[in-house]
Formats: sequence, C-alpha cells, structure tokens
Amino acid sequence: MSSEGHILPKLIAFDLDGTIWSPDMYMLWGGGSPFKVVGDGTEKLLDCSGATVRLLGVSGRVLHELRHDPKWANTVCAFASTTDEPSWADECLHKFRTTPDGEPLVACVDSSHIYKGNKQTHFRNMKKEYPHIEFCDMVFFDNQMDNISSVSRLGVHCVYCPDGITEQIWNEGLKSYSRSKQQA
Repeated sequence: MSSEGHILPKLIAFDLDGTIWSPDMYMLWGGGSPFKVVGDGTEKLLDCSGATVRLLGVSGRVLHELRHDPKWANTVCAFASTTDEPSWADECLHKFRTTPDGEPLVACVDSSHIYKGNKQTHFRNMKKEYPHIEFCDMVFFDNQMDNISSVSRLGVHCVYCPDGITEQIWNEGLKSYSRSKQQA
C-alpha cells in the first residue's frame, strides 16, 4: 500500500462499525457475545446466534502495516468508536487477526476510545492523551458523514469510507492528507 513521498499523519484513527467491520454491533442484538473465530480469524467471526461479523476491505492489512512498517514508527494508531456494545467490540478486536499468523487487531493500536458520545469527545480525549499532536496532524476514517462533519470541525483531516477501509480509500486518504499539508 502506497504512501511513498507523502507527508504522513502523526495520528490515524479508525471508527469500528462499518469502517473496520460489518455489521454494526447493535445489529447483532439477539445474538452477540461470545464470538467464535472462523478459520484463521482474518476475515470473519460468528456471534452466538451464528451471525457473521466480517472485516471490511483491507482493514487488517492496514493495521498490520501501521504496527510493523518502520515508516509508521512515529504515527499513533487509534480506534474512535461510539459502538452500542463496547464489550462486544473489545472481544472482536481481540479475536480478529491482521494476518493468518498475526496479532489481534487490538495489538495494532496505541489508543482505544470506544464509548458513547460525540466523536469530537473522542478526539478531544485523544488530544489530551497526545498533547504534542495537533488536530491538523490527525486523520480519521469513518463511514458516517455526520461523524466526518463533526470531527472535521476540530481541524482533523477526515476520510469518508462508506464501504470500509478499501485499498483505494486508504491510498486516497493518505494522498489527500499529504496534499492538504503541502498546501498549508
């Protein structure tokens, strides 16, 4: 995945429901935890009712790259989610794998903000956690336009990803961030 020659963000945050995986956790009401790993854990889990939760696009690969590629050594990786079932999300983050022999998704991030509230609250809390990182040096991927609109008002570079983290969205998001920094 390409980021060659681009200015890299100091923090990248991802929503969970509809961005990293599908369906949203609330859609599993009547099922939910415990979740069972299917295969090597890189594609899907089953909830207790047999409903499938699947990773979207290249989300596992992107998280693996962010954790292991030296070019990302100075970038903080975070989750920012208002999921209706935080404990289910946490379980999924521990059970999904980035690669067949890889670590769980949760091991690829430096910070998790998974709780009810406006996404601006998540980012203000991340700013407190990482006071040296300005909002303008952050990138946020989310599948909901209301969250994109809200968080962008803080100065965060937001990337709309209606189908989750696809390779095209990931590459275009990094390019658009880099362009915005070069123009600043």
